[in-house]
Amino acid sequence: MSPADTGASTVVGAASAAPTASSATPPDASAASPGADSRMAPGGPGYRRMSLALFLAGVATFALLYSTQALLPLISGEFGVAASEASWTVAAATGGLALFVLPMSALSERFGRRTVMTASLAVAVAVGLLVPFAPSLGALVALRALQGAALAGLPASAQAYLAEEVRPKALVTAIGLFVAGNSVGGMSGRVITGWVAQEWGWRVAVGIVGLIAVACAVAFRVLLPAPRHFTPGSLRPRVLAGTVRDHLANPLLRRLYAIGALFMTVFGGVYTVIGYRLTEAPFSLPQGIIGSIFLVYLVGTVSASTAGRLVGRVGRRGALYLAGGTTAAGLVVSLLDSVVLVLLGLVLITAGFFAGHAVASSAVSRTAAHGRAQASALYQSAYYIGSSVGSTVGATAFHAQGWGGTVGVGLLAVAGVVTITVLGSRAARRAGARDGRTEPAAA
Repeated sequence: MSPADTGASTVVGAASAAPTASSATPPDASAASPGADSRMAPGGPGYRRMSLALFLAGVATFALLYSTQALLPLISGEFGVAASEASWTVAAATGGLALFVLPMSALSERFGRRTVMTASLAVAVAVGLLVPFAPSLGALVALRALQGAALAGLPASAQAYLAEEVRPKALVTAIGLFVAGNSVGGMSGRVITGWVAQEWGWRVAVGIVGLIAVACAVAFRVLLPAPRHFTPGSLRPRVLAGTVRDHLANPLLRRLYAIGALFMTVFGGVYTVIGYRLTEAPFSLPQGIIGSIFLVYLVGTVSASTAGRLVGRVGRRGALYLAGGTTAAGLVVSLLDSVVLVLLGLVLITAGFFAGHAVASSAVSRTAAHGRAQASALYQSAYYIGSSVGSTVGATAFHAQGWGGTVGVGLLAVAGVVTITVLGSRAARRAGARDGRTEPAAA
């Protein structure tokens, strides 16, 4: 099925072959050089080690970043605060990441992706070992913000590393595996903290997550192959600012950034509040069972890792429509007062979110013809701003209107995803008609 049949973008799928009509920058030199054939591909040398290393980095990133999310009711109880205040332990971490991801991506352009990722993980796990000893909510929020800032070196650098070291046809699958690691980290961190906290409290629970992250960080550094296609860039502010302007001037990238933010607004809101809903009547579930609810993240692992095949069948816009529709269906189903239906709703929300995130983030990596770390950093910044907004607005809506308020916020965000995708389809058709092509040249 062609992109014209599905409304999918041809430029994203072929970005490595030709520049888009809206970009004056030349194609990536590494893609056109004789050394391009030496990039990693499934079954080739180093691919499995690279996949496992970045999978473990994804596990550590999400396990640390959201280590307090399943524990918010316990944190509220210890410090005597409402859900909207306790949610800042999540929002501070994601906000810190959002603020620092662009500067950290600039460092990775100069000092290398592997170096920056290793340093980021080292600092983040060190802070993670201090989090259990936070004496107050303010101190906990401050440590979480520092931890998020440290983790900022991971997401954008990882995507840039993949874009440089993996062949274009395997890029969606490779990034999907990294995103799958995110889902496993988010799931395992929440499940482990739920059961441990039920017996020994939230402080011991986040300490164990920190120790798991230490093991992941060591394995990541040992396994990740040295980069072979990295070319150091400049740290000059004017160069960085020019690269950022170029990316923000690209309408396709702007739309992808907005889509990532909106998907994460849904996800951040739902998973920040779900623990509060399930501890209240008519569910009244214990902390360990609530933590086990996060096993549905395994669905995200599957949907993210298979996003490449989905794109191959229905195109990128088709995949985004399916992801948005699945997420919206999950939100509606979760309104019903049945544990089984709430669980089904979470399964649909998680599957839709991770598929949409994998598709959008891989499209960013393939669309950027230069400054890939900055392009990915801008996506990650928007993505984690969406998480912070979703956490705080979703918790506020829950406090005011209950679960229905949180679902309403999520449905508005999904409507935004669909609207942006529709506008992208129309823009692509206009560009194709203007250039005299039957298929769109830009999204």
